[in-house]
Amino acid sequence: MSVLPGAEPYSHDGSDTGVLLVHGFTGTPQSMRPWGEHLVERGYTVRVPRLPGHGTTWQEMNRTRWDDWYAVVDAAFRELHERCARVFVGGLSMGGALALALAQEHGPRVSGLVLVNPAVKFEDWRVRLVPVLKYVMPSAAAIASDIKKPGVVELAYDRSPVHAAHSQFTAWKNVIRDLPEVTQPVLLLHSPEDHVVPASSSELVLARISSEDSTEILLHDSYHVATLDNDAPRIFEESVQFIERLS
Repeated sequence: MSVLPGAEPYSHDGSDTGVLLVHGFTGTPQSMRPWGEHLVERGYTVRVPRLPGHGTTWQEMNRTRWDDWYAVVDAAFRELHERCARVFVGGLSMGGALALALAQEHGPRVSGLVLVNPAVKFEDWRVRLVPVLKYVMPSAAAIASDIKKPGVVELAYDRSPVHAAHSQFTAWKNVIRDLPEVTQPVLLLHSPEDHVVPASSSELVLARISSEDSTEILLHDSYHVATLDNDAPRIFEESVQFIERLS
């Protein structure tokens, strides 16, 4: 199946410090590309994979699951780890949950995490109906392009695949259970006004991880897709400072 223009993965070989960036649910590498390019300008080796089922059609995404997405992220991390002396992982929304799962599995091989509006929970009561709804309603309203900055659009689906969403919600249980296993340094940036993921998701992550080195930054001028929003330059520069401090 053809990939939407702009949804292609992004890769660059630079220094022996690697950075893996992971996009969110129904999104594409387009939402992470400016961040990746900023890191490339600073000399880092960067990988921004396209998760299976993303950047094509929501119908195809409905045939993929969390394990498929994690397998691609895990493979990208292992390739970077073979190539680089240290590897940092950044994630937006569901990409943040995948980054946490990597940290839980790989331990100190992950040098640090940069999480932007990480998604590990929703407060919408309708989520409880998804295990049943997925059999009668293949897709739901889109969650894409929650961006405050005028004229900026996220390349993502206009519908949310419900089978795929159920897989994500199920995986969150394990991610939340294992949050105490996250001991790596964490930089967490989140938007107080986020129309997709509640602030309680970031609060849960910060409350449950075991990291002695954790920093929280509020993004007051952005909505959910903050990597494309008004606070994007701050995310990019804060991540560079975080990486430089730990490298």
